[in-house]
Amino acid sequence: MHSACTRVECDQIVVLNHLTENDSLAIKQVCFIEDLLVEELTDILVGLEQRISAYRNRYQELEKKRRRLDDEIAMIKKYLELAETLYRVEADKAKLASLSSQIITDEKGIRPLPVTDVTDQSREILLGKSKYVGKSVPEAAYQILREASRPMHAKELLQRLLEGGLQIKGKTPLTSVATSLKRDKRFQKVGPNTFAVMTQELTAVV
Repeated sequence: MHSACTRVECDQIVVLNHLTENDSLAIKQVCFIEDLLVEELTDILVGLEQRISAYRNRYQELEKKRRRLDDEIAMIKKYLELAETLYRVEADKAKLASLSSQIITDEKGIRPLPVTDVTDQSREILLGKSKYVGKSVPEAAYQILREASRPMHAKELLQRLLEGGLQIKGKTPLTSVATSLKRDKRFQKVGPNTFAVMTQELTAVV
């Protein structure tokens, strides 16, 4: 049989049991706090994910709306330019018609300006103002150089393109024209910013 423990040994056992219970309670408290923190952080992450998803959806909706508005603005701008061109044409036609009606035949046989001349001039103005609308810079420049049958500086080409109604994007249109022609095999650079149609292209046309 085991001998009974001494008074000191019994006191030590009681202390150890007390410490073990305290440690266990402390550990449980720490685990409980950690669980609360994890749960709180999880709730925060879930909330942020929901916000991100909502913001992303809203951004995509606004982006689609912006693209639709950009397309609509471009279309309205095109119609506005066409309407302004037609207005100028009709105004010029009205002026010419008014002048023709004021011309009185004298003894030298001066005749009033035919109305057909007014119509032809209006048509020429309209075609000139919208000649290159819808074309790319290389396509329009190629047409200009073929019709001119001579090299042209990028500055002169730019002027003709703008007169023909071509909209050139970018802060430096002159550089845009020169760069577009340099990249197109149909053109050859014959001088500083001066371009001509390639010889074989001209031969093929002839």
